[in-house]
Amino acid sequence: MSLLGLEIDELRAALGPTTKLHRARQVYQALYAERVPEFEGLPTGHLGEASRYQSSDGTVRYLLSLADGKTIETVFIPEGDRDTICISSQVGCPVDCKFCLTALMGLERNLTTGEIVGQVLHVMMRHQLRPKERTMNIVMMGQGEPLMNLDNVLKATRLLVDQRGIGMGERRITLSTSGLIPKIEEMGRAAVRPRLAISLNASSEEQRREIMPITHKWHLADLLAVCRRYPLRPKEYIFVEYVLLGGVNDTDADALRLVDLLAGLQCKVNLIPLNPGPGIPFVAPEEERVNAFQRLVMPHVPCYVRRARGQDIYAACGQLKRMSELVTLG
Repeated sequence: MSLLGLEIDELRAALGPTTKLHRARQVYQALYAERVPEFEGLPTGHLGEASRYQSSDGTVRYLLSLADGKTIETVFIPEGDRDTICISSQVGCPVDCKFCLTALMGLERNLTTGEIVGQVLHVMMRHQLRPKERTMNIVMMGQGEPLMNLDNVLKATRLLVDQRGIGMGERRITLSTSGLIPKIEEMGRAAVRPRLAISLNASSEEQRREIMPITHKWHLADLLAVCRRYPLRPKEYIFVEYVLLGGVNDTDADALRLVDLLAGLQCKVNLIPLNPGPGIPFVAPEEERVNAFQRLVMPHVPCYVRRARGQDIYAACGQLKRMSELVTLG
């Protein structure tokens, strides 16, 4: 058993029946606060680095290797006075969104708690990040549907925010979901949880079914209803992500329908112009179309355009691993 991903009581048990509590606390601090890659010959479980890609804009994309030989992708995004780490929750993804390269991979397995936290620790060690000194954000928007691995995601969140260890702020962690309604409700009941982001990407039920087949099971109206019931903390918003697909969901009519859909929901909209890739049957919207869409939404709902980072190293979530596979197959 690797130690990474264990909480203090679990560490004490893993270290043996004679282990004192203070000893378990020392190991915990070494793992998470001091980020020691090796500890007295114990199998810590830190991830290996299969590949590393540096963008001209400072973004760094990692392909990290797991103990069973599988790989996942993690992205470091430095910006202004803060840093963001985009992490994966599964190897591959089963959701099959039609605009996403990760969907072409299918699902291989869930990540363990240690593999989720291990991505963060790898980037922190690589870039000397200290969340108590400089703002650090975690976005669970890499490979996978995080709510399909909710137990490990919530445990990883507890480890990330524990001030005796990594010491992040709870509201600096955001989870993006395609809309698994029962799991959204379950996450809302957790004492320690990330902020919620909904990957909406459509202005009608019919449109969303075409580009996000999961809508056949979890309908748009029901998804928005559970979002309105979601127990937000003070000054908290739900983030609504909307990937703009040229000529598909980016019209003025789409913008106005989106405003109607979000009426009464405490949210902010992030518009994300598509990052095209091989095998994706969509194109990016024109710049003026993006701006027009934002102008229509902004008077009603806070609405921001999220520009892609690291385009020269395939910036969209899921692209690094998929492109690496294509190169290998080629």
